[in-house]
Amino acid sequence: MKVIKRDGTHEIEIQRSRFLCHVARVASEQEAAEFFARIRKEHWQATHNCTAFRTRDTQRSSDDGEPAGTAGVPMLEVLTRRDLVDTAVVVTRYYGGIKLGAGGLVRAYGRAVSEAIDELGTLTRERHETVLLAVDHDQAGRLENALRAAGYHVADAEYGHDVTFTVHTKDPDGFEVWLAAQTGGAVTAIRGEPVDLDVP
Repeated sequence: MKVIKRDGTHEIEIQRSRFLCHVARVASEQEAAEFFARIRKEHWQATHNCTAFRTRDTQRSSDDGEPAGTAGVPMLEVLTRRDLVDTAVVVTRYYGGIKLGAGGLVRAYGRAVSEAIDELGTLTRERHETVLLAVDHDQAGRLENALRAAGYHVADAEYGHDVTFTVHTKDPDGFEVWLAAQTGGAVTAIRGEPVDLDVP
């Protein structure tokens, strides 16, 4: 699965019609609806504000007055083909006076979304395991440096009686072998909840 790297807007012009594709990361259908409402309010004078969104569980699209299947569906197909989740798109059309026909509309709305995604970039969403490590203060600096040098993602370091590191890894078994070698078996890894991380 992939997600967009950042929110943004990209504009193309086809036969004097302006197509502005607005893209946002959303976590739910409710967030998508709020994003759509904001763009519609901002571009209330536009001829159409066609929408599509896709989360892990839900996907929907709307042609907003364009002929059925010529706007929302091709927009959603781009998100599906790119394996994008938690992503909402609105293509705002300002009509330029030249009719594009059904095929032209399908190509225009699909192209607007594709080009916007290309410009904004994507990240890959990967499942990682969470591992907690508690170490003495005098060991903490050396271990943190070793973790980062080995490419492990140190999500948090909490300083209390001990120093507790929260580490994310795709291979918890391999991590435990590495940790034992680094610390001579003195530090135990406690597994926590898995998390999804967005990586380049």
